[in-house]
Amino acid sequence: MRASTPGHWQRFWEQADRLELDDVYGTDGRMVREITAIYADCPGGLHGRRILEVGAGTGRDAVALAAAGARVVTIDYVAGSLGLTRKAAAQAVADVQVVCGDGLGMPFPDASFDVVFHQGLLEHFREPSFLLRENVRVLKPGGYLVVDVPQTFHYYTLGKQALIALDRWFAGWETQFTIGQLERLAREQGTTVIRSYGDWMVPGLWYRALRKLVLTRAGLRLPMHPEPVPVLARAGEAWRRWFARRRLSLYTTPTIGVIARRHPGAGADSGARA
Repeated sequence: MRASTPGHWQRFWEQADRLELDDVYGTDGRMVREITAIYADCPGGLHGRRILEVGAGTGRDAVALAAAGARVVTIDYVAGSLGLTRKAAAQAVADVQVVCGDGLGMPFPDASFDVVFHQGLLEHFREPSFLLRENVRVLKPGGYLVVDVPQTFHYYTLGKQALIALDRWFAGWETQFTIGQLERLAREQGTTVIRSYGDWMVPGLWYRALRKLVLTRAGLRLPMHPEPVPVLARAGEAWRRWFARRRLSLYTTPTIGVIARRHPGAGADSGARA
C-alpha cells in the first residue's frame, strides 16, 4: 500500500496551488465556527488567544482565526502547504506564523496554546494516540483540542476504501472513526469531551464529486453553491437543525469532530503521561 510521504504531499499541494481552493480540503468554515463558538461568551472572544493548527493545509482556517484577533501558529512538514498558508495570509493581510516541523514532535514548550486543532490529519496516522498526546502536551491547562476526521458509516468511506484497495486514493493509506472511537481517543489523553459534532456538507458530497468530475473531464466549472429552490432549502435546513440535535446524526455525516478540554488543574507534563 502506497504510503503518504513528504514528497507525496508536496506534489499534492503544488497541484492544489493551481486549483480553486474550494476544491481542496474545503471545510465551509466549519473549524472556524466551532472554535469561535468556544469563546462566544468570553469577553474579547478570540482576541489574543494562542491557537495552533497542526497540518497547515491551505491555511484558510488559520487565516480566518487570525483575522478574528487570535494569535495563530500553523505547523506542517511540507513546504508546499506552508507556502499556501503564507499566500492566503498575505492576501487577507493577516498575521499567521508558519513553522516547518513534525506534528509528532513539535518545537513548542509545554502548555503553550489555548486551542490546538486539525482537520483531515488524524486519519493518516496508524497510531493516532501519539499525535493526540503531543497535541495535549502543548495545550494550556483548560485549553481546547478540536479534532475533525472522516466518519465510518458513510458512503464516502466505502468509496475511499475501495480506492485505497486499488492503490488509487490520493492520500495513500487512510482510516476513519466512529464518534465513539474519537471520543475515547480524546479521553485517553486526559481530556474531557465537551462537544461532539458532525457536518453533512452543503451542497452534498455527491454534488461536489460531480462538480470535480465535470471540471476534470470537460473543463467546465459548476458553481460550488448552486441557487437553491427556496421552499426546499428552508425545509432542508429545518430538518438538519432538528436531526443535528440527535446523537444518531453523528453516524450519518461524512465528517465528525470533538471538542475536548484539557483538565484545568493539569500539570505541565501530565498530558504526555496520560
